[in-house]
Amino acid sequence: MLYGIVVFPEKHVQDFANSWRRRHDPHYTAVPAHLTVRYAEDWSDDELQLAVAHLEQTTSKLPAFSIHLNRVSTFFPVSHVLYLALEDTVSMQKLQENICSGPLAIVEPKYVYTPHVTIGQEISADELHDLFGNLRMQSIDLTSRIDRIHLMYQTENGSWTAYQSFLLRG
Repeated sequence: MLYGIVVFPEKHVQDFANSWRRRHDPHYTAVPAHLTVRYAEDWSDDELQLAVAHLEQTTSKLPAFSIHLNRVSTFFPVSHVLYLALEDTVSMQKLQENICSGPLAIVEPKYVYTPHVTIGQEISADELHDLFGNLRMQSIDLTSRIDRIHLMYQTENGSWTAYQSFLLRG
């Protein structure tokens, strides 16, 4: 089964992201607006149990923190993704480094970790440039408290559901 680890921003941030995702993200109905901590991977039951134990131990040492989303950016030309960017990524990067250690270490990462909230993907280059041009002119000032992570799994219909949530208790 596919498992991934995410954080969900507060409702006002999700609502803002969803106002764009509804039209520009084909995964809108499959998973709420989120910041990926660890990309999806197929795990056995034994790997899942190791991951849960690791997450329980790791989150007991990590404090809650706040993030500030302040602009729209894109991964073009690598991928046709439009996203809300963080003003300062240090807290999310520290969270990701701690979570993706031990049994959850990523041996050969596909990408440099860039915490973000996707608002559009799988769109044409022309549409991406048009949207980006319009959105980068908007003033974005969204703050969210991050106090838990969520171990998610993909259901048979392709949607994602929380397997277990872990409070940041450090």
